[in-house]
Amino acid sequence: MSTPATPAAPPVFTVLIPARLASSRLPDKPLADIGGLPMVVRVARQAQISGAARTVVAADSPSIIDACRRHGVEALLTRIDHSCGSDRLAEACDLLGLSDDAIVVNVQGDEPLMPAELIASVAELLHQRPEADIATAAHAIESLEDFRNPNVVKVVTDRSGLALYFSRAPIAWQRDGSAAGAPILPTPRPLRHIGIYAYRVRFLRAFPTLEQAPLELSEALEQLRALWHGRRIAVLDVEHPPAGGVDTPEDLARVRTLFL
Repeated sequence: MSTPATPAAPPVFTVLIPARLASSRLPDKPLADIGGLPMVVRVARQAQISGAARTVVAADSPSIIDACRRHGVEALLTRIDHSCGSDRLAEACDLLGLSDDAIVVNVQGDEPLMPAELIASVAELLHQRPEADIATAAHAIESLEDFRNPNVVKVVTDRSGLALYFSRAPIAWQRDGSAAGAPILPTPRPLRHIGIYAYRVRFLRAFPTLEQAPLELSEALEQLRALWHGRRIAVLDVEHPPAGGVDTPEDLARVRTLFL
């Protein structure tokens, strides 16, 4: 009688939450009150139920550190002059002494509704795809308005689920399906990128040293630097999109109603 296979152990991963105090549309955004807690604390508490071994806020201001510590959230102070979020994550990895083989998941500090299951899933995807340096997520676009919206980032993948390209333009374009020059939604549905990433720490340490890509500068999409340098990004296709993050006062009012 054969012995049943032992289920693979889930990956060990750390959640890092970069948090910047400055915000042009919502001043002091990480500290905005949501149901009696600072927003960044809400994000951290959501991440803590994902199965992460550790959840750490990487902040650029002592006021964010103080707010986290008052509520029992681990936080560390990083430099204020980082040009992008990945640089801040790389510094946090060094401050925490994480090994090159470790997996970290980047959850943005303005995503208090990010599903814990999605956090765990992108970590698991990276764990299962050794050829990839990054894992992220996407979902099918359901409206022509979103397809044409440059603020909605699209991604196309190969047959194995590795990213080919990210763009603010409507991709993939269905050449023969448009009437009178008006685009239609292609079939299968194009994918909208979800801004959550799992990284191998080895890649995060290398990222600040990589030359910026012309495509990255043109599209204002940092992940294109990784593709330009031949790094692989695995994409998890999820059925339902997560609730939106908080970028504006209107977003904050919407999220606050969920914590009354």
